[in-house]
Amino acid sequence: MTAQQHTIPEGYRVDAQRRLVAESMIKPLDLARDALVLELVEKARVASKGLALFKAAAFGDIDAFVEMSAEEYGAKLGGKKGNVSLISFDGRYKIQRAIQESIAFDERLQAARALIDECLEEWTAGARPEVVTLVNDAFRTDTKGDIRTARVLALRRLEIADERWQRAMQAIGEACQVVGSKSYIRVYERVGDTDQYQPISLDIAGV
Repeated sequence: MTAQQHTIPEGYRVDAQRRLVAESMIKPLDLARDALVLELVEKARVASKGLALFKAAAFGDIDAFVEMSAEEYGAKLGGKKGNVSLISFDGRYKIQRAIQESIAFDERLQAARALIDECLEEWTAGARPEVVTLVNDAFRTDTKGDIRTARVLALRRLEIADERWQRAMQAIGEACQVVGSKSYIRVYERVGDTDQYQPISLDIAGV
């Protein structure tokens, strides 16, 4: 028997297959497990809401402080606000606002790869095995089938004068597209009298 979506008769529960089951037929351990899960889920919802409120308030307060600091020195802040660190007067606490951008490559990456392959064909005979390894590793996709952007961008740090390589590196730079960004608040406390800080754990990235 299948339960109606909003009508569950008294004395019955709906199981994971959406079937009506009499409570008298449910084992006490299963009822205790259900009660525990529902209790923890409700606490998680309250905690998640609290973190969301903290995150919104923290970003608002930091934005307001940055604006106030800019006004103090007659500076005007335009565009998207970036990363900023705030430290308490005694140096015990540090708060960082971090904005992490997601980068993807457009079709120009294929042109860059073709130019790089031209270089590699010519160089392989003359031996630059470390460069070949770096290139092949950079263009190898991850488990989701995506190019690993950090490794591709790392190729631009190689100092190679070949004109084709330079054009390939330019194509890589132009192929970079910012497809999104995430904002984070990180809170730290200084470790004793050292210059090291340890994070105060807050997993608020997803709220």
